[in-house]
Amino acid sequence: MKKSTLTLAIAAAVFASTASAAAQVKVLDKTHQPAGNFLAYTEFELSGEPLAESLGLDLDVLDPNIADDPTPFDFAAGIESYEYSEEAMYALNYQSQMGPHLVNGPVNQARGGKLADLGKRVIEMAGAVGFPASEIPQNMYPISIPYVSGNPEFAQKPDTTTVNGDEVEITTAKGNSKTVQTVVPAYFRDYKTLAWDEASFDKAFNPAATGGILLKEVMWSQDFLGGMHVTATDEEVEAESAVMDQDGKHSLGVSAADGFNGMMLTEMSIDKMLIMQQQLGFDGKKLGVKFGPDYDPAKGPIWFAHKVAVTEGEQNGVKSIAGLKVTDGTSTLRDTWSTLWPVAEFFAFSDQREANSAQNPAFLAVFDGAPFAAAPAANTDANEGNDVVADDAFSLANNISNLLFKNIAALHYNQAKGTFVTEFKDGKQGNQVDTYDAAYSIVALSIYQRAKDALPVGYASAESGDVDLKTAAGKDALAMIKGQADFIIDHLVSSNGLVFDGLTLNKVNTLNKDKSLDAQFAAIRGLVAAYLATDDVKYKQAARSIYLAVEKNMFDKNINTWATVPGKATIHTPYTEAAISGGLREAILHLKNEEGENEPALELTTLTDRYVSWFRTVINGGMQLAEWMGDSGENQIKGSSSTDTDEDGVHQIIAAGGKFGTAMTMANKASVK
Repeated sequence: MKKSTLTLAIAAAVFASTASAAAQVKVLDKTHQPAGNFLAYTEFELSGEPLAESLGLDLDVLDPNIADDPTPFDFAAGIESYEYSEEAMYALNYQSQMGPHLVNGPVNQARGGKLADLGKRVIEMAGAVGFPASEIPQNMYPISIPYVSGNPEFAQKPDTTTVNGDEVEITTAKGNSKTVQTVVPAYFRDYKTLAWDEASFDKAFNPAATGGILLKEVMWSQDFLGGMHVTATDEEVEAESAVMDQDGKHSLGVSAADGFNGMMLTEMSIDKMLIMQQQLGFDGKKLGVKFGPDYDPAKGPIWFAHKVAVTEGEQNGVKSIAGLKVTDGTSTLRDTWSTLWPVAEFFAFSDQREANSAQNPAFLAVFDGAPFAAAPAANTDANEGNDVVADDAFSLANNISNLLFKNIAALHYNQAKGTFVTEFKDGKQGNQVDTYDAAYSIVALSIYQRAKDALPVGYASAESGDVDLKTAAGKDALAMIKGQADFIIDHLVSSNGLVFDGLTLNKVNTLNKDKSLDAQFAAIRGLVAAYLATDDVKYKQAARSIYLAVEKNMFDKNINTWATVPGKATIHTPYTEAAISGGLREAILHLKNEEGENEPALELTTLTDRYVSWFRTVINGGMQLAEWMGDSGENQIKGSSSTDTDEDGVHQIIAAGGKFGTAMTMANKASVK
């Protein structure tokens, strides 16, 4: 077996990593908000298997039932971080009922609009990946587009009737080892009792909420559909051509089960984008304004309003959209970058442009007309001037990403100052600069630039590609990336090396003198993205300097992780966890000591130790509200009443608080001290 570089070089140091017994994580608010949750879970995904593998881990040696093997870092990243990110997506998308049902969305309406039409489509998608229809979980409730928030506590008692599972050997987080007989509860295969508390739903649409889950969907879809498999054996193989799935031997997807989820998630993503294109364009006066690839904000801006209230209807016995009304018409920077990132990822995923000779054949096979529609020739030729509005996946991503990119430039980028501002309201740009949103705008723009220029995105977003189209839009994105990164360095770094949370643009640029944990790690994340996009080493050096300032000024030895003010409680939200996961990952990958560098805080051993202590202390310590069973190491054991069988501090959904339990999502707010 191939062990990771980490195991061979620094196992002793990493195995010493444990959460501090002194740390207390108090959940203050359970509310699930897809916007922050799925930004965090996307960073968790990228900081999961891809990160562990990049450090030399052979993923085949990971076993969710053997905690901390090969090392605590490998397990925290490759199992816990990675699997939590997937489980939460299913909790919202398949189980929660926190939004209108896919059967009533525009995609299914176009094919007849009945349950039978959706059922036929699901069977068709299962067939495309060789997944037995009998294994599809019962009573899935796929939502078309999510509401802005809701309480993830269950509305009724989950069905815990069990059948025998497998006999497995487990080693828990506390080092206890034994062979156990598992049982499988009914709710694992039938989701009818897993709906969330309906009364808690804020029945409105918000671009960041839509973008949050869309980002999670497209990241996993690229993973699940990035290869093919031998239909008879389920063995993953590399796609050699876009017609390989038509040879009678191979099916789409890296496996049948993963492929099926990739199909479902892609269908749901297309539905979201159709709703955005058809119903959510807003010009400050009315909703549903049409826009196309020739959109020019100088002729009258169209954007996605910050909050649109939903009048809920019922069709086919499930939720539908009966009416929409704008309740907050502001265009916010957070909404804009939160949607630009996933739509740019989807652009790359579904890219059928003739010029992109490097596109993954497996992706081309997904969008060749079956199971998903191909783009019209006008949208895939070399002439962007003849692009048209259409409802296939690539055309949707092309049209919507174009609008979002032009809006982030025209409505939110202050060209004179070289920075993004938080609001466009009443026809005017605001003057507030928020460090977190400015930094993540760099991240979103870097993905957009790579997608337009046909460079790799997804897990490979730091890699060079075989093609670089060097488009005009890509060049414009790079100019804004450079401008914003320079602004952070020139105006937002304090005398002790930490960054301020933001400022107000005026003659003297009035600083917001708070220096939150969120802003530090977001700045690191954004500056590394700028470095990778421009290859300008000054952004890397600035990110290193900020990280070293965080270590010097914010590391709290009493809790073995960072605090805004060491010794005092820090409020954590999903946005905090997103920034820490993303910023720390970039430090591990791109800021660690190289030959001739000897900063102790940037030794790989120290960085991975910080990852484990943060994850164990904060995430497993309370931010992760519950755990599904199986892939993340939790089991239900026959004859045992334990609801934390892997002893990692995260309980099964039936014992995670609330009258009937809580879904496997992240807390909205917690105090860590």
